[in-house]
Formats: sequence, C-alpha cells, structure tokens
Amino acid sequence: MDQTRVSAHIRELLESKQYTALRQYLRELNEVDIAAVTEELEEEEMLKVFRIFPKDTAASVFSYMEVENQQYIITSLSEKDAAGIIDNLWADDATDLLEEMPANMVKKLLAAASPETRRDINHLLRYPEDSAGSIMTVEFVDLKENLTVAQAIQKIRKVGVDSETINICYVLDSSRRLIGTVALRYLLLSDEDAAIGDIMEEHVISVNTLMDQEAVARTFQKYDFVAMPVVDNENRLVGIITVDDIVDILQEEATEDIEKMAAIVPSDKPYMRTGVWETWKKRIPWLILLMVSATFTQRIINSFESALSACVVLTAYIPMLMGTGGNAGGQASGTIIRGLSLHEIEFSDAFRVAWKECRVAALCGLTLAAANFIKLMLFDRLELQVAVVISITLLATILLAKVVGSMLPMLAQKLGFDPAVMASPFITTIVDALSLLIYFQVAATLLHLG
Repeated sequence: MDQTRVSAHIRELLESKQYTALRQYLRELNEVDIAAVTEELEEEEMLKVFRIFPKDTAASVFSYMEVENQQYIITSLSEKDAAGIIDNLWADDATDLLEEMPANMVKKLLAAASPETRRDINHLLRYPEDSAGSIMTVEFVDLKENLTVAQAIQKIRKVGVDSETINICYVLDSSRRLIGTVALRYLLLSDEDAAIGDIMEEHVISVNTLMDQEAVARTFQKYDFVAMPVVDNENRLVGIITVDDIVDILQEEATEDIEKMAAIVPSDKPYMRTGVWETWKKRIPWLILLMVSATFTQRIINSFESALSACVVLTAYIPMLMGTGGNAGGQASGTIIRGLSLHEIEFSDAFRVAWKECRVAALCGLTLAAANFIKLMLFDRLELQVAVVISITLLATILLAKVVGSMLPMLAQKLGFDPAVMASPFITTIVDALSLLIYFQVAATLLHLG
C-alpha cells in the first residue's frame, strides 16, 4: 500500500467534505494501515477521520496508533466518546494508555468508563511496571473441568468475541486455580459428550504476575507459545499474555540495550518524535562521564612526556593502538552481553569465559602484531626496536582488551547492573588508559627512555 497516495486521497475527500465516500474508502483498508495513514495527517484532519469510524472500528484503529496521537485524540473527544473508546480497547492496551496520561484525565476517563472496564484497568494498575501482571490482559476464556465439549463450545461462542484469543482455553477448578489447558482445535475434533477434564493438557506452563517482562519473553521463546497464562502465588489464573505483547517487549528491550550500549539514557519515544532538548538530556550525562574519565588518558600521556620527546615517532601510533584495543574490547563485550541477556552465560562461567577470550586474544593479537610488524618494517621503515615495541604493545593491548571486555559485563550483572552499560564506550575508555600504560612501559624498558 502506498501510504502517501492513500493519505493524499483522504485529504482530498476531507477537503471536499465527501464523508460518506471517505467512510466507504476506509472500510476497504486494514485497520493497521488505517492507523498508519491517519497518523500522517495533521492533527485536526486525524481527529475528523477518527470521528467517522464506528465505535468498534475506532477502538481497533486507536490501539495501533502512537501514544502521542492516542493522547491527542482522547483529550480532544468528549468524556463520553473517550470513555467509549476505552471501553472497546483490550484491558492491557487501555492500561498502557492511561499510564502515560495525566492523573486528572485518568480519573475522568475511569469515572466515565463502564464498571467492568474500570475494574479490569484498576486490577492491572496494581502490578509493578514491566512485570507480567502489568502487560497481561484479563480477557480470556476459562472453562470448568466438568463441562462437556458441547457446553464448552457454547460458552466460547458466548464470551469469545470479548476475549483476546480463543485458540487456547484455560481450565480452572472451583477456586479458580489453573489445572489445565485445552486448544480450540481439540474441542472441535473431540466427541461432544467428552468431559473437558478428560481431554485437557494437565502439564501447564505459566508465569507469575511479578515475573519480569524480559523473563516472560524468554519463556515464550523457549516454548514457542502464542499465549501464556499468568497466575498469582496461589496458582489462581488472573490473566494471559499474548505473543503480540511479547513482540513489543522484545523491541522495547532491544532498543533499551542498544541505547545503553551506545552510552545513551534509554528513551521510550521514537527518534523522530523526540525533541532536540530531550535528546540532549538523554545523551549528555554519559558524554560528560566519558569525557571526565578520558582525563586519565591525558594524565598518562603527560606523565610520559619526556619519553615521547625522546622518541617522537611513538606518538604517531597511539591512535592505532587505542583504536584497536577499543575494537577488540567492544567485540568481546558485545558477545558476552548478548550471551548474558539470552542466559547462555552465567557468572559461574567467568573462568571459562576468561580462558576462552585469552586464547582468542592470543590468536588475534599475534596475527595483528605480525601484520603490523611487517607494515612497520617494510612501509614505515622504522627501526627494529621501535617496531618491536609497537607490536608487543599491540599484542598485550588486545589480550587485555578481550579480558576486560568479557569480564566487566559479567561483573556488572553480578552487582545488579545492566550488562549493556559496560559496552563499547565505557570499555574503550578503560582500555585506552591501560594500553597507554603498557605502551610507555614497554617503550621505556626496550628503548631505555627516561
């Protein structure tokens, strides 16, 4: 679909006030596409288009829009119309929206919403942010084990339209404890008189309401589920999480890790919707910290000023040594951070990781040192001793960088920090200082510099 062409056609229909034709045109589009093209319009145009939709369509399109546009629409509508939108959203989507809105607006919307919507939203708001309870939905199909297949299908027909998914139904006992699951396809293929308790799957994989959303995403990935039940500490079913929510979580967590690895304070807004001032605030703290930490490098260079003046050629190779060290450390840290995030590596593996990285560093270091030595002798035509100093320093720097790059993320996680914080910028600063110390010590020893 050509969004630009569709948006232009919508503007044309709006300007000519052909609202009936516009309503008919929009009916032919997918709701996800409608949300995308609507967001390309000006705010007033977007609101006009939104008022054309029937309530159920409006709520569905609304759920696919960016939070900023959702807030604009909700605050522009009357309380009654806004509450109608909230009532037609899935409870988890409505909760996500209200969490981003001012408290006074939330109070008004909840007051105008239906008692059922108000109950579901207040239930979800009780749970900590980024927990399984905060992202679950309370719209699901539950069955009793003594129901027959025919009775179960009849119930699904009755309540399924208001449930986020009917592919998996959850079997509860009299205390609402989760005792099994049954897939819709098994219901359709089973005898109508069969009892649910006889055909249900008793080995249920579930998550606790307080489990971190990232751990929930890993559980989904492990078992290839499209929906998963959420239970409290007494194994009572309180909600379900569907795979569409997990996709959003994976994107959110990946974005957060990338921003931390680039030394940026994480943001929950898209780049184009983040203002210059806000972007500055996200980036400047780490830049200041890294700039201040880089003064150690300056102090090291100053302390060896006399050695540099005695052999000025050494200065020309400082950028190469520091850059290669930073790159080597970045490679190691990136690999280890990924392994930690996927739980492929634990802190107990620290010795094995260090030993492996030492061997990898030795191979990489010897290869680069040999190639560098040949270059220094044939192309740069340096003295043998100077070329040896630079090559030995390169080998030692890579060895050190690989070990530091692999150990710091593991140590950070052990201390309760996000391993992504110990990514390239931070490790590069540390490796730069250490590589200079090695460089000048090797030079002072082999070249007898004062």
